[in-house]
Amino acid sequence: MVTLLLFVGLLVAAFVGFNIGGSSTGVAFGPAVGSKLVRKVTAGALFSVFVFVGAWTVGRNVIVTMSEGIVPAAQFTPVAGVGVLFFTGASLLVSNIYGVPASTSMTAVGAIVGLGLATGSLNEALMFTIVSAWIVAPLIGLGIGAVIGRYIYPQLEARLSFTRLERQLVQIDRSDRFPRVRLNENASPRDLVGSALVLGIACYMGFSAGASNAANAVAPLVGNGAVTVEQGVLLAVGAISVGGFTIARRTLATVGDGITDLPILAALIVSTVGATIITVLSYYGIPASLAVSTTCCIIGLGWGRASRAATLAELATPPSEAEPGPSLTTNALAAPSTKEAAPGGPTVGELATGEAPEADEIPDETPSVPSIGEEDIEELTAESLFDPAATSRIVVLWILTPTISVVGSYLLFRLLL
Repeated sequence: MVTLLLFVGLLVAAFVGFNIGGSSTGVAFGPAVGSKLVRKVTAGALFSVFVFVGAWTVGRNVIVTMSEGIVPAAQFTPVAGVGVLFFTGASLLVSNIYGVPASTSMTAVGAIVGLGLATGSLNEALMFTIVSAWIVAPLIGLGIGAVIGRYIYPQLEARLSFTRLERQLVQIDRSDRFPRVRLNENASPRDLVGSALVLGIACYMGFSAGASNAANAVAPLVGNGAVTVEQGVLLAVGAISVGGFTIARRTLATVGDGITDLPILAALIVSTVGATIITVLSYYGIPASLAVSTTCCIIGLGWGRASRAATLAELATPPSEAEPGPSLTTNALAAPSTKEAAPGGPTVGELATGEAPEADEIPDETPSVPSIGEEDIEELTAESLFDPAATSRIVVLWILTPTISVVGSYLLFRLLL
């Protein structure tokens, strides 16, 4: 019986890791594949390498927290381990059905909390720390996004270009006797800088995914001693890599509804901020959601971009009937940050579908950036990037899926244990 439960646990853990790889690879390397920097196979290989590095280094801290910190390791019996992994996998299924990127980390922690409540072994002090981090981390992402959007984003957009090349950036020249590697002749210096940023941040996202998500797949198995931490890392990375080479091919082509409408510069900024927040939390062994942090950074970035239409004094002045003041929204990332007629770069969705302008359509001259208070608020909020109904559904499911995980896990373990 124990052997059968162990086999089922390994299968469920592999299923969780497989789905993590399928979703995370597209988010991390979608811009790089869409802009013809790397092929899908190369993206899968790079993602696997950096997931391994992230999981093997800071990721093991999260594994320790989830395998023996929230509840004692002795509570992870074979039945309990399979039950926790079942609720984690079920959350992925629910999120895929509704097309919402649910937080695997929050749901996995929720299942462990249900186990702790049912057995009276929950580490309440640690859970207070984890929940506090879940509240503070998105607020930090929101604040950083607002500051970048107001003061830094327009300058970056004016100086960086992100284009979709006709052929891969790195090519193999077979015209001579021996093949040699060379760069795309049509790539400009600005393309090279932008390409290096896109690829570097994609690898960083892979590192962050490994640091935060490996524990979601194997923590219960590590807790009950079925596998060691090192074996758990290898199992998680192996399953994530399989997902990255298989089902991720579709997400690499479509990138994902959550970021397709973002200009690629904005997507890279929120990816960097979100990945950094999650990497720091993972270093301290705190499981957290990358999706929640990046979404809050998107909102902050858009609000900060829109706030450039008013000075700090105008923002601080209470509105009145005579002077209602500027109406700031998060829609401003759709508007150009310069006096040019078009934004400084394409959106992530355009890169993925091949609809982005080619390199020779992007002007070489650096456009001027209007000063704060000089931009037109109507232009900044002319096009919406956020569907209120969809956003509400995402937030509700972010709260609902961990809640269902806690309640379902508690009822299951209360009846079985």
